[in-house]
Amino acid sequence: MNIEELSKSQLILLTILVNFVTSVATGILTVSLLDKAPPLVTQTINRVVERTIETVAQAAPAAIIQAPAPSNQDLVTAALGAAATRAVVIYSAGTGTSTPAISVGTYIPKARAVATAAQDALPKEVLIEFPGGIYIPASIAHEGTGITIYGFSDEAALPKAASPSLIASGDLKLGETALAIGSDGSASTGIIARVSAKNIYTTLPDIGAGSAAVNLSGNLIGIGAGGTPGLLIPANKITSLLMATTTTETSAQSR
Repeated sequence: MNIEELSKSQLILLTILVNFVTSVATGILTVSLLDKAPPLVTQTINRVVERTIETVAQAAPAAIIQAPAPSNQDLVTAALGAAATRAVVIYSAGTGTSTPAISVGTYIPKARAVATAAQDALPKEVLIEFPGGIYIPASIAHEGTGITIYGFSDEAALPKAASPSLIASGDLKLGETALAIGSDGSASTGIIARVSAKNIYTTLPDIGAGSAAVNLSGNLIGIGAGGTPGLLIPANKITSLLMATTTTETSAQSR
């Protein structure tokens, strides 16, 4: 067959075949020559190969591009952004949005619940406003000292949001950053000044009863007690109420 009659694909395959045969022949010839070469030549070649490998190995880590660690400002912005997606407004179900909100709260997606601080008696049935103007009815699921937990029906389609971890007060450290978005929508930063058995004291302003305070990871430290600047109800009290609710429901189902 005339080579001029070959197609492009056939020419490429022919080129690959020639290169392959040439490589194999070169390898065989090199091995044969090394076997017959004096020891001094073989040692020199081995040293060149070893030094080449060492040079490449030392240069390799420098070639790896590492992503820069997030700055403190990036962490603050991300944590406040996460808190904002869980901030809700609570209206009385009887009057709806025709009257002012009765409280604010924080949405806990994993528990399908909203936690708020109860300075005054709160109605059993409410209307929860989520970010984006979504309104979903809820009712009281559990009440504790200064805290009210609202729950939703099983059929309710709730907005998607990242569920925070609820940090126990015993795991907090003095000087740890505390971030919050107040009931008026303003962001504030502070630190944890003191932790007692009942409350958490921070340098935050009065963020409003029910507003969430989070750490740099966006996890829940506590909610504003209201009335006293920087005073928070610990998140572990919310955890206790949620666990009590789950235990009560489980016991009732088993009867």
